[in-house]
Amino acid sequence: MVGGLIRDSRLINESFDCRYINLGTSSSVEEIGRNPLGKLNRYLKLIWQVKKELISNRPELCYMTISSNGSGFYKDALIVMLVRLFGARRIYHFHNKGVSTRQDRFFDNLLYQMVFKNADVILLSKHLYHDIQKYVPQERVHYCPNGIPDGKGLRAQSAGKEGEVRIAQGSGLRAQSKEIIASAPGNQYPAPSNKQKVELLFLSHLIISKGLLLLIDACAILKDKGVDFHCTIAGGDAEMNSTEVELVVAEKGLSSVITVAGPKHGEKKAELMRSADIFVHPSYNDCLPLVLIEAMQYSLPIVSTPEGAIPDVVEDNVTGFLVPQKDAVALADKLEILIENPSLRNSMGAAGRLKYEREFTLERFEKRMVEILEEVGNNK
Repeated sequence: MVGGLIRDSRLINESFDCRYINLGTSSSVEEIGRNPLGKLNRYLKLIWQVKKELISNRPELCYMTISSNGSGFYKDALIVMLVRLFGARRIYHFHNKGVSTRQDRFFDNLLYQMVFKNADVILLSKHLYHDIQKYVPQERVHYCPNGIPDGKGLRAQSAGKEGEVRIAQGSGLRAQSKEIIASAPGNQYPAPSNKQKVELLFLSHLIISKGLLLLIDACAILKDKGVDFHCTIAGGDAEMNSTEVELVVAEKGLSSVITVAGPKHGEKKAELMRSADIFVHPSYNDCLPLVLIEAMQYSLPIVSTPEGAIPDVVEDNVTGFLVPQKDAVALADKLEILIENPSLRNSMGAAGRLKYEREFTLERFEKRMVEILEEVGNNK
């Protein structure tokens, strides 16, 4: 999504003479790790396309989003070597992490040294610098948090032809209750009023490291305590599919409180956001999930973890709660606090909306990207 926003940015395209090549070899998230012959064919075509562009147009600066480790990194490293041969300055934009997990391996370390030599790097947050600090000095690192369009500008892949984009209609603002939003001193939250069933929302591809199974365990704890709630798990198939998740839910006796909704895009996704009361993302492998920024657009309080750059998005006790990773009890405790306190939900959700408007708009993102690219491009 971020790559598409950069490609389509009027500000970026007016500031630079840009040409774009899609470096992906998987046609969808579901294809990652599958169809090796198809991806090899795409990769060979990609190498030729990059070589042709380097020869015919001699770019001054090559901006690349590369993988941090594994087979994706090896694939990207070969393209980097090709770019280096033509002497273009390089800047890498990381939306993932994992360099530090492979830097002690001889072959990976050698490749990292070659890939990062004399290159600049864009990171989503200062929280992520430790991952590349062995190879990149701080003066070559630039920070640019993600930003996304608001409301009507939200984009999602349609079920139609490849490359089509559906525009989600409607504002990102959620209807606020008529309660007075008040802050309480310390941990003494306002008492609940007119208690009703509260809706929790998990929206991500069905990947275990996003905290999917942990959330199910937390829901079991809440149900055993007699807390009145409902949870919707929405997202496309990945490590698990919807049927497998439904089976886990049924085995734990949670079918009455958890609905597995499958993938949701466009207006259906917006409807889920508008109908939710709390957004839950207990991830233990992330950088800066765009879905958290989307949740803030809809004034949703968020319960997540201090993983990657998430603390830049979720301010603990302000726009939501951060809980220890892989701790279902702690997750259930914070969810219960929000379920039982509508005033706290509203105040945290409103704070999240303001934080989005200050820090994570598309306009702010585009302006920062132009500043970084101009700075790197002007360094001879």
